[in-house]
Amino acid sequence: MVSSHYKGLSLQKAWKFMSAMNRRSFLAAWAALAASPALGAMPSSGEVDIVIVGAGAAGIAAARRVAAAGRRYVLLEASDRIGGRCYTETKTFGVPYDHGAHWLHMPDMNPLVKLAPQARIEVYPAPRSNKVRIGRRNARAGELEDFLAALVRSNRAIADVQRGRADIACQAALPKDLLDWQQTIEFVLGPFGCAKDLNEISALDFARSGERDIDAFSRPGLGALLAKLGEGVSVELSTPVTRIDWKSGIEVETPRGKVRAKAVIVTASTGVLGAGKIKFTPDLPKRQQEAVNQLKLGSYDHVMLELPGNPLGLQPDELVYEKASGRQTAALLANVGKSDLCMIDVAGSFGRSLAQQGEAAMVAFAIEWLVKQYGEDIKKSVKRTHATRWNEAPWVMGAFSAAAVGGSGARKILMEPVRGIHFAGEAMHETLWGTVGGAWESGERAADAALKSFAPTPSKQRQPRRRD
Repeated sequence: MVSSHYKGLSLQKAWKFMSAMNRRSFLAAWAALAASPALGAMPSSGEVDIVIVGAGAAGIAAARRVAAAGRRYVLLEASDRIGGRCYTETKTFGVPYDHGAHWLHMPDMNPLVKLAPQARIEVYPAPRSNKVRIGRRNARAGELEDFLAALVRSNRAIADVQRGRADIACQAALPKDLLDWQQTIEFVLGPFGCAKDLNEISALDFARSGERDIDAFSRPGLGALLAKLGEGVSVELSTPVTRIDWKSGIEVETPRGKVRAKAVIVTASTGVLGAGKIKFTPDLPKRQQEAVNQLKLGSYDHVMLELPGNPLGLQPDELVYEKASGRQTAALLANVGKSDLCMIDVAGSFGRSLAQQGEAAMVAFAIEWLVKQYGEDIKKSVKRTHATRWNEAPWVMGAFSAAAVGGSGARKILMEPVRGIHFAGEAMHETLWGTVGGAWESGERAADAALKSFAPTPSKQRQPRRRD
């Protein structure tokens, strides 16, 4: 877990200052400090410049931006850690385990990859190739070529929807001749890529999404990278926001009290917003409410199996699909980060129903899915296990936000400020939705928009030119 950070003046520093100052000047400095809350700390006065709700990727990015601009902020996080849907821990298996986001898409342009060297975090490229299992063997070269060709044609067919006037479901846009690759294509593009089945996804929203065919991984985990980038950010943990009053100015209500500000950046997930866990007074405009509803979170979970000795005979971070015959399928990321961990991802409507049955059912499915492809002996190799259930996480309530059919404009609507209220997060990025990089960029954009309402701080104002 990541503990809170505060930017106050410690007693140790105070004594050092006292040795260099007389008593009167020290007491005056201390009084001035007490009268002006530290950046990010819950202010006793109840007033800051900007309130940031949620300490995931978007919230951390926004806080860093606001702090760099010299403005007072408070970052409020409902859970007992930072990171949101990015969470790495080592207690379960003794090695890094990403419970949530794990992939860094398009590393050449990804803002987190650019920041990783500053955080002294190693980022390495993911393998460019993947395997497809057909029964208990790997697909032959010709079969793999057929699959990849079908995948390319399917992507192009969905992209072609942009030429028309009406939005349709991605599934309706697929070529009609995918034959026995149909179920595999639907899984790869739908549940695995978007956390929803293709019949639930807007083709226009899908077509606007940026390329994600080159990937990288964080050596200690993506959650660990985000936690490192958040080390310099002050945050109030276990402080859920219950209400945002925007009748006149901004007043944010929490169980620990109220905070007034000129602006608020809300990075809570669309799952949390749609469930009404944060009340708005008055209610948000209807178009914003409808936009949240059109960006409901899908379902995506990991089932992690410890398989010592590499019984599957796969390379580190090798991605494997199966030639599916139905919706009850998954994807495998083998030997994660050169460890003994194999990550089986279940998603979409099947993944949601499986997660509702509990962790034991998820683990049982993952083992049987591997047995179907690699043989009964796999059962003997399984040691420790774990499964995530993000739909049950009270301050997330799902995975990420592929837009519903007809909802392709919802992201742009939520990106529009509402009288001091700014929304940010993966759902508020038109091309990088569903990615940590997109959430980070969205947080920075929201911070920039909120900061425009302030005059430059004295330290940032241009000084008059000195004339000798």
